[in-house]
Amino acid sequence: MTVEKDSLPRLERGLVQVYTGDGKGKTTAALGLALRAAGWGYRTFIGQFMKGQDYGELHSIPRLAPYITIEQFGEPHFIHLNEASPEDIERAQRGLQRIREVLKSQEYAIVILDEICIALYFQLVSIQDVLQLIEERPPKIELVLTGRRAPKEILEKADLVTEMAEIKHPYQQGIAARRGIEF
Repeated sequence: MTVEKDSLPRLERGLVQVYTGDGKGKTTAALGLALRAAGWGYRTFIGQFMKGQDYGELHSIPRLAPYITIEQFGEPHFIHLNEASPEDIERAQRGLQRIREVLKSQEYAIVILDEICIALYFQLVSIQDVLQLIEERPPKIELVLTGRRAPKEILEKADLVTEMAEIKHPYQQGIAARRGIEF
């Protein structure tokens, strides 16, 4: 379905949000925001950095088209600190380029950079590139950045910062990630 850019609902003012911390729920909060926005006719683009695995949202989001679009910019394996391959870095760089295109198109009211903060920590992307995205963001687009270890430069630029704190987690009891809950 093609939607004319001029007919898309627009936010009066877009802000920058960050969901960070060691607790569960950063991506879930961003997905919830996208779901809420879709209910009002707003379109959301979700770019998932460092993710190429089969997550539940990849199956549900196509049912919400054209309101929510999701693309992954990661390999279907986990990356360990200081072990990123050139391919991992290249995928993250292509992801940033795609986000620039999405922001420039102004076809979406909300743009989510899922796990971008951990991609920064793993040095797949540079802080300068992400800060530039924030600066160049059109003023009516909400920008959401998720991931552990958000750098202070990102936190300072944000209008809203939520830190998810882990108090207790099933992993501590040896319970593995569950389909439909953690992935």
